[in-house]
Amino acid sequence: MIKNIIFDFDGVLVDSEILVAKAFSSYLNELGYSYEEKKFADFAGKKTVQVISHLAKNYQIKDEKKFYNDVMKISENIYKKKLTTVNGAYDFLKNSKFKHFIGSNSTKNRIIDGIQTVNFNSFFRENQIYAFDMVNKPKPFPDVYLKVINDNNLIIDETIVIEDSIVGVKAGVAAGLMVIGITAGGHWYPDRDVNELYTAGASKVISNYSELNQTIESLKNGS
Repeated sequence: MIKNIIFDFDGVLVDSEILVAKAFSSYLNELGYSYEEKKFADFAGKKTVQVISHLAKNYQIKDEKKFYNDVMKISENIYKKKLTTVNGAYDFLKNSKFKHFIGSNSTKNRIIDGIQTVNFNSFFRENQIYAFDMVNKPKPFPDVYLKVINDNNLIIDETIVIEDSIVGVKAGVAAGLMVIGITAGGHWYPDRDVNELYTAGASKVISNYSELNQTIESLKNGS
């Protein structure tokens, strides 16, 4: 029986991936480069510093520190004004009987800020939030998920992960957990192939939260 759910944060609980994409697109466009927001889907689940390093090389931006600081300022402004929940997440959490945790490649402070912004405080206490700055290695390594499991004495077979990215799915699978992919976030454009999540190891991929309870039940029964 499934008793625990570990959620990724960005793109799973809050619709932030698309906002970060807007920040990068805005910055690169100002520099004279053509960069579409949908291209950012390639970086879903990765740490911002990894994205910065990759794009700096591609666009020959020499000052990575300035690049990072400038994008973060744009991102924070958009984040504060436009951050919303992923459609269906609030209602699912409100009616859920599962124990909830967060396992994310974001920093803990950023997650807490996001939780407060979208009024998810009643669903996640601070000790239920786990971030990459609490472990040695970020996703796709399993460290953050293993820390959730170990710190809370959770049983692997009673726990599932909800993820939206390749690196996140791989992390959950590497931790020995069953992973359900979800494509409800704004960064999942209509032409994006959900098979990338299956290839990464997801047991099932759903398009919205209304499918989650039924999916958990079907996986529990082996169907």
